[in-house]
Amino acid sequence: MTPKLLVENFDQVTVLTLNRPEKLNAMDSETYELMIAALQEAADSPETEVIVVRGNGRAFCTGADVGEFEELTPDQTERVEARAGLTYQLHKTISELHKPIIAAVHGYAVGGGCGLATACDITIAAPDAKMGYPEIKHGLVAAVVMANLSKQIGRKAGLELVLTGRLLDAVGAADIGLVTRVAEGEDAFAEALELAQQLTQRSAQAIQATKSLYMEVADQPLAEGLIAGRRANERMRAYRSEALGSYRSSVKGLEVSA
Repeated sequence: MTPKLLVENFDQVTVLTLNRPEKLNAMDSETYELMIAALQEAADSPETEVIVVRGNGRAFCTGADVGEFEELTPDQTERVEARAGLTYQLHKTISELHKPIIAAVHGYAVGGGCGLATACDITIAAPDAKMGYPEIKHGLVAAVVMANLSKQIGRKAGLELVLTGRLLDAVGAADIGLVTRVAEGEDAFAEALELAQQLTQRSAQAIQATKSLYMEVADQPLAEGLIAGRRANERMRAYRSEALGSYRSSVKGLEVSA
C-alpha cells in the first residue's frame, strides 16, 4: 500500500512529502496523524536540524479530504471533535517546534493546504502556485487556519481572503506576505532544500533559540519583548564565546573587503 506521507533525510534536513497525488494531496485523518507524528519525531531527533514540507504530484495540498466529511454527521460528536482536533494539533505542533520548518509550495495550496503552508516558518512558492481559502464558497468557515493567517498577513488582508474565497497566484501571495518569496526557477523544493542546507551550516542551538524567541516576542508588547530578548541574551552565555569569535572574524573580513 502506498504510504500517504514520505519521510526522507538529507544530512541534517528531514523532508516530509504529502503523497496522495491522485487526490491532490488532500489530507484525511490518517495523513494528519502521520504528519503530526513525523514532525514530533523530527523535533526529537538529534540528526534533524531543519524540516521541509512539500507535496507530490501536481499540487502542494488541497486541504481536507472532503470525502471523509461525508461520514462525519452532526450526531457523531466524538468523531467530529476528533477530526477538528487533528487540524488544531497540527498547527499547534508546527508553532511549538523549535526547529525551522520550510514549505515548498507548487500548484494548488488551498483551504487546509494553504493553512499548512502559511503555518510553516518560511514558505517558498513556485511560480505556478495558487493559494487561498475557498471554504466560504461552499458555505463553510476556514476556522482553525485563521489564527495563523491573521498573525502572518494582518487583519484586513486575511479577512478579505476568507470572506471572498479568492485564490492568489505566487506573486500576489508574496505581495501580502502569505509566502516568504517566489522561487527564482520552477522548482520551489530545490530552493527550499538549498535554504534548509544553508541553515544547517549555522549553530543548531542558535537557530532554535532564534526561532523560539521570535515566536515569543511576535505576540508581545514591545516592553515585554525586550525583556524576553534580554533573558535570551543572558542564556546565550553557554555558547556565546565561540559564537562571538566567529562573529568578530566575519566582521574583520568585511572591514578588509571594504
